[in-house]
Amino acid sequence: MVQYLKDVRAEATKVTWPTRRNTMITTGAVLAMAALTSVFFFVVDQVIGLGVRELFGVGG
Repeated sequence: MVQYLKDVRAEATKVTWPTRRNTMITTGAVLAMAALTSVFFFVVDQVIGLGVRELFGVGG
């Protein structure tokens, strides 16, 4: 168990951690893409809903 923990510690020191700036940029990009995706699917859902309402005369 002691050797395992030493190995884990040695491997952890090899990790290249991102800078705070890189983390913030990546987080911003992920949030922007999530927002864009949600807007896209909202618009697609509205268009499909409109098509169904017009075609079948159902829905609110």
